[in-house]
Amino acid sequence: MTTTAQKTAVRAVGTAHVRVEGRDKVTGTARYAGDVPFAGLGHGWLVLSTVARGRIRDIESAPVLEMPGVLTVLDHRSAPRLNTDYIGLMGIKPDPTCAVFQNDTVPHLGWPVALVVAETPEQAREAAEALVVDYEVLPHDTGFHGDHPDSHPADGHMPGVTDKGDLEAELAASAAVVDEEYTTPEEHHHPMEPHAATARWEDGRLEVVDSNQGATWVVGELANLFSLDPASVRVRSEHVGGGFGSKGVRAHQVAAVMAARILGRPVRVALTRPQMFALAGHRSPTVQRARLGADADGRLRALDHRSVSRTGTIYEFVEPSAGVARTMYDADAHHTENRLVRLDVPSPTFMRAPGEAPGSFALESALDELAEKCGIDPIELRLRNEPDKGPVSGLPFAGRNLRACFDEGARRFGWDRRDPRPRARRDGRWLLGTGTAAASFPAGAAPSTATITAEADGRFTVRISAADIGTGARTALTLVAADALEVAPDRVTVRIGDSDFGPAMIAGGSMGTRSWSLAVITAAGNLREHLVPGAAIPAGGITVRSDTTAQIAALTNRERHSYGAQFAEVAVDPATGEVRVRRMLGVFAAGRIVNPLTARGQFTGGMIWGISMALHEEAVRDPAFGGPVGADLANYHVATHADVPRVEADWVEDTDPDDPVGIKGIGEVGIVGAAAAVANAVWHATGVRQRHLPIRPDRVLTAAGDDA
Repeated sequence: MTTTAQKTAVRAVGTAHVRVEGRDKVTGTARYAGDVPFAGLGHGWLVLSTVARGRIRDIESAPVLEMPGVLTVLDHRSAPRLNTDYIGLMGIKPDPTCAVFQNDTVPHLGWPVALVVAETPEQAREAAEALVVDYEVLPHDTGFHGDHPDSHPADGHMPGVTDKGDLEAELAASAAVVDEEYTTPEEHHHPMEPHAATARWEDGRLEVVDSNQGATWVVGELANLFSLDPASVRVRSEHVGGGFGSKGVRAHQVAAVMAARILGRPVRVALTRPQMFALAGHRSPTVQRARLGADADGRLRALDHRSVSRTGTIYEFVEPSAGVARTMYDADAHHTENRLVRLDVPSPTFMRAPGEAPGSFALESALDELAEKCGIDPIELRLRNEPDKGPVSGLPFAGRNLRACFDEGARRFGWDRRDPRPRARRDGRWLLGTGTAAASFPAGAAPSTATITAEADGRFTVRISAADIGTGARTALTLVAADALEVAPDRVTVRIGDSDFGPAMIAGGSMGTRSWSLAVITAAGNLREHLVPGAAIPAGGITVRSDTTAQIAALTNRERHSYGAQFAEVAVDPATGEVRVRRMLGVFAAGRIVNPLTARGQFTGGMIWGISMALHEEAVRDPAFGGPVGADLANYHVATHADVPRVEADWVEDTDPDDPVGIKGIGEVGIVGAAAAVANAVWHATGVRQRHLPIRPDRVLTAAGDDA
C-alpha cells in the first residue's frame, strides 16, 4: 500500500488509458463466445419459419436424421418443457420469445421451429436447409400506422400515461402552437459479433459460454426456464463484441441448453446475420405527435407528447418515446402517452437509448419549430424552459448542467456567428445549415457484488460479474480499483464476465460502470481495513467481498441524469437531395469521466449512430410476406467513415454531492438528440422541415417540391 503522500501521484481516474485487453483483441488472443473450444462439440443450426403467422402441421425430420453428421432434430414434439411462470429481471415476466419449441404456433416470420444439431457447422446448415416444415398458413398483419384501431396505452418499464393541467385550455391560450407528427422507422442493433452460445451439462451443473450483457441476468433466466437452482448454473462471457440491448436471453441460448441436455455433449448455436433480424430484437417504428403551446416569450404553457410503437403478439415491449418529455421540459399542462399496437412481427427489445433516441427526435424537432414560430434562438428557447424540478416526478434534480453544456458547445461550435435565416448560406451547389438539440439519459445504479484479493506478490485481483460489451468497462474498473486501493493500475487485474463471481448489474441502462464501481470501491475499502502496513500477505492472499444493496437503497431520492447539447452542420444538395453532415459536436454533463480515451469513443459512437439514424437506417417490412426486405447489412444501410468527416465530443464539470461514486452512464446519452440536431440543421439549410426519418434524398426533394 502507498502512503498518503503518494496517493495523488497514482491517481488513475480521469486520465487516458488504453484498453487493458487491447493487445489481446488486436492479436486475436481474446476469445469471443464462438471461439472457445470444447471437446466433442456439436453444432446447432436454427430453422426459422417461412410464414408470418400460422401453425406447424408437420416437420419431416426423418430424412434429415439420415444425413451425414446429423445428431438430432429438436422441435416442439421433442423439446423439454420450460417454465415461463415467473418474474424476471426488472420485475417483469420473461419474454416468451426465448421459450422456443413449446407448441406448434408460429407468431411471426423467422420464428424458431426446429434446431438441427450435427458434428460440423456445415453439416448442420445443410441439414437445416433440407428440413421440410408443413404449415397451416393464417392471415397476418404487419401494417403499422399511428391511428391503428388496436393501439392502447401500455406501461412497459415506466407508466404509460402521465397527465396534469388542462391541455386544451393552455393550448388555446398560447401565443404560438406547434402540432406536428414525427415518425421513426424500424431499426436494428447488429453488433459486430453475432450472437453465439455454447451449453454443456456436467455432473448436474449447467455451464454456458455466451455473448451477453450480464452473466447474472442469463443465469437467472435459464435457471427459471429450466427449473434449476441458480447455484447449479454458470455463465461465462469474457469478451463481447457489442450488445446495444440485444444480448440478453434469446432463443439460441435456450436451444443450445436443450440440445446439450438431450445429447449429453456440448452444443453451440450461433446466429447468422440474417437470422439476427428476426431473433435479436429491434427498435420498433414510432409515430409521435408533439403539441407545444407557448407564450410570446417562448415559455411553455402546454406540452403534449404521444407516441405509438409496435410490438409482437406474444410479448408486449414498449418503446417509451414519450418518456423523454417527462424529464426535459415542464409546462402548466403536461401530458405524455406511450401506446402499443400488437402485430405479427418479432418482439422489439431494448436498443441504445430505448425511448430517448426516437423520442428526442420528435421533441427536439418540435422545440426547434416552436423557436422558429416565436422568433427566438433555439438554444435560448430551451434554456428559458429549464425546469427547477422533475416535470412529472416533482423530485429535485441531483444536478442539471444542461445550460453549461449549451454554453460550452455554442462557444466551441461558433453558434454566435449563425445567421438564423434558413437558406442563407451556400458553398457552391450546397446549401449549408446548422442545428442543435438537447440530450438526457437517466443515471441509475443497481446493487452489485465484488471481491478483491490482495495477492502475496503485492498485486490485487478484482472479480466482478460485469460485462464489457466494447465500452471499455474492464479498463474503467481497473482505474477505479487502482485509486480505491491507492496503487498504480498495473498492479490491478480485473476479471469479469463470470457468474461465479457473484451477482452484479448488467451492462444496460447506462448503469453498468456506476454500479460496478461502487461495488469495487466498497470492496477496496473493506480490504484496506484488513491490511496491516508492513505485514506480509499470506500465500493464499486476503480476499474481501462487497454487496452494495444497502448503499443503493440509501441514496437520496432525486432525479439523476446525464445531459448533453448536440450541434450539427450539414450540407444539402438541392438538385439531388443528398445530405452530408460536415461536422458534429456534443458537449455532455455526465459525472466523473473515468477514462477520457474510451469515454470520448462512447460519446462519438453514439453521435455517429445518431447520424446513421438521421440519414440511413430503415428496415422496411414487405406486407405480403411479413419480413424485412433485404435482411442483411448490404441492404440495411448504416453510416460509414465517408459519412462522418468530423465528430467531436467533450464534457463539462458535473458533480453530485450526494453520490458516493460520482460516475454517470455515458453509453446512451451520445445518441440522444443527435438525429434531431441533424434534422434541425437540414431545415436551416433548406427551409423545409424533415419530420420523418431517415432523411432520404427522395424526401428532401419531395419536401422541397411541396414547399415550392
